Order: sequence, then structure tokens, then C-alpha cells
Amino acid sequence: MSGPGTGAQGTEGTEQRAERVRRAAVRLAALAQDGLAYSVGDATKDYDTARYRQVAELAAQLLATVSATPVEELRLVLGRDAGYATPKVDVRAGVVDERERLLMLRERSDGLWSLPGGWVDPGDRPGEAAVREVLEETGHPVEVTKLVAVWERDVRGKQPPLPVSVFHLFFLCRVVGEPVPAQDLETLEVGWFGLDELPELSGSRVTREELERVLAHHRDPSLPTEWD
Repeated sequence: MSGPGTGAQGTEGTEQRAERVRRAAVRLAALAQDGLAYSVGDATKDYDTARYRQVAELAAQLLATVSATPVEELRLVLGRDAGYATPKVDVRAGVVDERERLLMLRERSDGLWSLPGGWVDPGDRPGEAAVREVLEETGHPVEVTKLVAVWERDVRGKQPPLPVSVFHLFFLCRVVGEPVPAQDLETLEVGWFGLDELPELSGSRVTREELERVLAHHRDPSLPTEWD
């Protein structure tokens, strides 16, 4: 007979506890960043600044404990942003053709397939960023027809977990011109796929359920935008 904390239920409990620790560490890192944003440069707050840096270090150590990422790498990731901490924004473009196939690309980073997309740069409009990513990664000129959804990465259960909060903006798009050679160095190949012939997906970027929702909005543009 299995004792307490053993077997499938014990493993699931351990994973759930690790996820709670990760989420708490992400929040701690954000609080440390916020504190540093309002205390750095103020000589009267040197004590606070030192404590916020310690909080940031503890957050990195906690994240390293519940992930396979070295603490040194996490320090770099958490130290890149300054100012008030906000979620990062990623755009994904659902380009659908007349046969209800989705335009997809194989990522050089993991060899798996995803919708075109990437991080939104400062100064970008999200829709313009989606159009640019499609052109750079696939060579297809497109225009945005609809915002399908605003989904939070952790709520979607994407792996691997990240040390920051991420919002995914999914846009429905259509091709508006002839393709040109792709410019992006992150793309291995490009193809069109129906839901019944999907390649192996890059699960950190897109899921089958999200692709199904994109196609649902293509079939019925009157559907309301979805969000978490």
C-alpha cells in the first residue's frame, strides 16, 4: 500500500505545489522590480533598495529550485526589465486560406510548428506587430481582420513555465498579396495545415485548442473576442 505523498496523487500534489511556488516567485520578482523602480536614485531609500534586490535574488533562487533553469540565467532574465513590472505581450497571427488551412512555420529554436508571431516591441501596435511577424517569418503579406482572443500563458497551461507573466494576443488575418522570400532567421520551413493534418506543435507558443478557436472565429466572424 502506498504511503502518504506517494503514487500518482502524490506526484500530482508535488507538481501543484511547485507551480504555486513558481507563481509566488514570479510575483515576488515583480514586486522587487516595482520597489526598485520607485527607490533607486533616492538616497533616503537605500535600505529599501537593498531589500528589494534581496527579494529579487530570492525570487530567482525559488524559480531555479522549481525549474531546470540555472539561477544565473534567471537573474539575467529578471534583471532585463526596469520600471513598473507588467506582463509581456506576444502576438500570434492566425492566417486562414479558402480551404480553412492555417499558415504555420517550423521554429528553428525547437524544430516544432507554430503560428507566426513573437514579442511586441516598444512602440509597436499589436496588430502591426502581427502583420510584420507574418511577413518576416513566412513572406506572406497579410492584414488583420479581427482580434480573436487575449489569453494568459499560465492559464493556458503552456510549457515550459516562464519566470514572467505573458499575454498572448491572437489575431485573425488574411493574405492580401503574393508571397516574397521570408526574412526571418528563426524559420526552418513554412506550410499550410488543416486541423486534421497538424504537424507537431511548439507547445510553448500555441496549442491545438487555440488553433480550433481561431478557425471558429474564421467561420463565424460575429463571435465575440475571448479573454482569460
